[in-house]
Amino acid sequence: MSTVLITGATSGLGRYVAFELVRAGHTVLAHGRDPDRTAALAEELRAEGDAAGFVADLASLARVRELAARVAEARPGLDVLINNAGVGAGAPGAGRELSADGHELRLAVNFLAPVVLTRALLPVLRANTPARIVNVGSAGQEPLDFDDPEFTRGYQGFAAYCRAKFALAAHTFTLADELAGTGVAVNVLHPATFMDTAMVREGGVAPWNTVADGAPGVVALATRDLGTGGYFDGTDPARAHPATYDEDVRRRLTTVTDQLLAL
Repeated sequence: MSTVLITGATSGLGRYVAFELVRAGHTVLAHGRDPDRTAALAEELRAEGDAAGFVADLASLARVRELAARVAEARPGLDVLINNAGVGAGAPGAGRELSADGHELRLAVNFLAPVVLTRALLPVLRANTPARIVNVGSAGQEPLDFDDPEFTRGYQGFAAYCRAKFALAAHTFTLADELAGTGVAVNVLHPATFMDTAMVREGGVAPWNTVADGAPGVVALATRDLGTGGYFDGTDPARAHPATYDEDVRRRLTTVTDQLLAL
């Protein structure tokens, strides 16, 4: 059985997946932003199996790095990372928001945070192969503007969300190439469209699916050998935005990402 860290586990899809995994006998490390909600979730999970809670605000990259250090020290057997936490498009008409580090918020939480958390935990994952990284993406993908990665011009919340998810998919494929042969698999998926979550409702969208509809794809990638460098629609292999496979786009993304993280 695996030791799984899942970010954004106190509500929505993350919460549902956490219970699915702990009931199947896996050790679940549940991340949340709110201390009280995270502690309550960890207590509920421990009624079902082995679990622990970890608190961090992923809008701060320093907190992301601290989270990785705490997890690595407390649970050195970690072999699955599910980057699930995310910020949605925001309320209709809402303006551009910034993270604690001054990055555009959706880019920070939906892309930069998973990149930083994954990089920090890679030594642990590589020590516990076969290991798996599951990036919860979206079918909503829009190429990043490399001349304006922080979306300072013509900002729209839904477009910002789609750009961050595009970056996450492209990054997944680059990382899979880097990790080829190491025993660490990394995949990205669109779990389900407009699930019944606070994020979707805040965006003014009537839900199309439940979190139960989105869970099987995440659980499958976390617990089964489904290769590496793939994009999935639920449990089905699919194709991400064509530009995510473009090597020049991916090189430029890596350069821009490193520049943003060095700020």
